[in-house]
Amino acid sequence: MNALSLVPMFLVGLAGSVHCIGMCGGIVGALSLGGGAPAPTRPVIAIAVARPAVQANVLRVLAYNGGRIVSYMLAGAMAGSLAGAGMLHLASLQVAGYWLANLMLVALGLYLMDAWRGLAHLEAAGNVVWRRVRPLLKPMMPMDTPFKALAVGGLWGWVPCGMVYSALLTAMMQGSALNGAATMAAFGLGTLPTLLGMGLLGTRLRTQMQRRPVRIASGLLVLGFGLLGLLRAVNGVSLGWLDALCVTGHP
Repeated sequence: MNALSLVPMFLVGLAGSVHCIGMCGGIVGALSLGGGAPAPTRPVIAIAVARPAVQANVLRVLAYNGGRIVSYMLAGAMAGSLAGAGMLHLASLQVAGYWLANLMLVALGLYLMDAWRGLAHLEAAGNVVWRRVRPLLKPMMPMDTPFKALAVGGLWGWVPCGMVYSALLTAMMQGSALNGAATMAAFGLGTLPTLLGMGLLGTRLRTQMQRRPVRIASGLLVLGFGLLGLLRAVNGVSLGWLDALCVTGHP
């Protein structure tokens, strides 16, 4: 796997981050409230206090997203290790896996456009796992330190999410734990600009990102990757959608 082959996954994360606003917007928005100092009444003092408060908020937002991306990488390594262990070496299983990964991207694109909400049912099924993880968050509230934000991000990465599931299916096809982790790292970095902006700008960015034209444009991009992957699989050009930019080899 070369670095350019990760570009499509980064773009999927970037386009799909409009969904992250809904899933993670609340928790990221809470970071700005986690450790802020009370507003002083004198303007000169307010400026002096505001700077460290902003710096602390930036550190918490970075820590949260760092923990989230690390959890994605861990999940990607686990998924990729299935292929590395020989569980997906059979040609029929590989073909089925690639078709499923592309179909998930198509479903994600439709989901982002609000054209089809099927992935919501998958996320609901994943809540069985989340109910076991959620109690671990209680000791970390409020998120008034970077360490707490890092821990919350690490746990939040396991929240049931159809977008993450589609990325994990692609990571599973990469043949090794290292490639699976790299695939999910590219995906996580794609979501980073939006969630960093959400943590620093709050509801202003959320309002803009949730506009219908933005969701439709993002959904069309993800849908395009999925359809391109299916088309290339049908024509026997390649089974994967990561080579949509013609920069990777055959699986």
